[in-house]
Amino acid sequence: MSESKQPSVLFVCVHNAGRSQMAAAFLTHLSEGRVEVRSAGSAPADAVNPAAVQAMAEAGIDLSAETPKVLTVEAVRASDVVITMGCGDTCPVLPGKRYLDWKLDDPAGQGVEAVRPIRDEIEGRVRGLLAELGIVVA
Repeated sequence: MSESKQPSVLFVCVHNAGRSQMAAAFLTHLSEGRVEVRSAGSAPADAVNPAAVQAMAEAGIDLSAETPKVLTVEAVRASDVVITMGCGDTCPVLPGKRYLDWKLDDPAGQGVEAVRPIRDEIEGRVRGLLAELGIVVA
């Protein structure tokens, strides 16, 4: 077991059905288990956005078994980095956490054609985050 603590990242959006699910899936996939990944929503939807599921399947990542989760203070407390995506002031702010706000279009109600560019932007941002965390990916 390594002495260094594994970094932990929480992605938050309102419904935890699109952006935060895609970001968490990319981070999980690209980090190959080297980052603890969470996602949550301030007002979770009943299911993940089908267009997001389809767009991620095109990228080789299966989101079909994921479910939206409610944002808790415990999830924020357990994370080193909290990345918000359009959830405004609903995310609890705790000292000692790094907060980033990613301005991304909301895929809610959009078809897969509109979701693909959002997916691609999220992948680029996740790759940048990994580089900031010092994690090299292929």
